[in-house]
Amino acid sequence: MSRPRRDPDLVRAYVRTGGRSRPTRTLDLVSLVVAVADPAPGASPDARRILALARRGVLTLAEVAAYLDLPPSVVKILVADLLDSGHLAIPTPAQELPGTALLEEVLHGLRALSA
Repeated sequence: MSRPRRDPDLVRAYVRTGGRSRPTRTLDLVSLVVAVADPAPGASPDARRILALARRGVLTLAEVAAYLDLPPSVVKILVADLLDSGHLAIPTPAQELPGTALLEEVLHGLRALSA
């Protein structure tokens, strides 16, 4: 009687994420990331590989997963960790930046509070 074989990728994913199955934040496969800091001295090999890729320019999570040949679910968890630690950032599209009028209104409000 033969035992069913276990999928080695399932074990590897579990180990790579420290046993976690969900990222700390909501990320899509089209979420963009860019490196803003070098890896910490004790960073995992996966974190170092992700940061090396993200130093080249802005990438989607799908691209990171494809370049590193990792399951997207694992990449989401690893990228969320790097975002939480400040090593990666999500660039803000220009159309989502606040307008000058809103910034001036906030400035006036802050000045009114300090008076």
